[in-house]
Amino acid sequence: MTELPFAATTPISVAAVGLTSRDSEALARYYRDVVGLHELSRGSGAIVLGAGERPLLTIEQYASAKPDDTREAGLFHTAFLLPSRAALARWTRYAMERRIGIDGASDHLVSEAIYLNDPEGNGIEIYADRPRERWQWENGEIAMKTLRLDFRDLLEAAGDETWNGVPDGTVIGHVHLRVGDPAEAETWWHEALGLETMARYGPSAVFLASGGYHHHVGANAWHSAGAERRDPARAGLSWVTFNDTRAPGERTLEDPWGTVIRISPRSS
Repeated sequence: MTELPFAATTPISVAAVGLTSRDSEALARYYRDVVGLHELSRGSGAIVLGAGERPLLTIEQYASAKPDDTREAGLFHTAFLLPSRAALARWTRYAMERRIGIDGASDHLVSEAIYLNDPEGNGIEIYADRPRERWQWENGEIAMKTLRLDFRDLLEAAGDETWNGVPDGTVIGHVHLRVGDPAEAETWWHEALGLETMARYGPSAVFLASGGYHHHVGANAWHSAGAERRDPARAGLSWVTFNDTRAPGERTLEDPWGTVIRISPRSS
């Protein structure tokens, strides 16, 4: 069995994300060709992609959906966590060779990350964690910053192996959500799932996690301050599934902005 990253071994972790799409075929092609996910199955208007045999992303067809609106609550990005820095370096080299457009690249101290948007505007993060023993704490919060990524240093880790899509062991490390009020989101995640606050970026963003990970959930109001419940007729985020070792069974919740959160039991 492939060893999973630390993010997927905590009591609560992100299992999968569902997207509502205006053109599921085109969107699935992007996640295959650019991100490197592998198609696992399709049927009933949905395409499932993942890594190895692990489903990570379900794309649901809804041709008449309205485009997503970044001023509303919804998805800021889905963060695909690669199992090694070498894998991130190989994806980076692949993206550079094919001139894949990106929206940003950052060194967050706990991780190295590259950002892009899919054709329907859903944010994507592709990242690799630094070893946990190198994470640092400041004033009771985990130290995360947004520094310039050193591409030259990263690419040295690629080696001779070519990129053949996401390797087995890739997971969704975290989801970052657009919310109307990060403080309200923080309280909700504390009470609904028992996540702990790991860091805050002032009053505009909060990061929460289980089991000492740097964050399984981010919630910001950078573009969505004051947003009310999300319009369900829009394309974009459909649902997020979390694995929970403590859950007695399946259940479904909604956060204050109507984001559907599915809880699935997982043996520890």
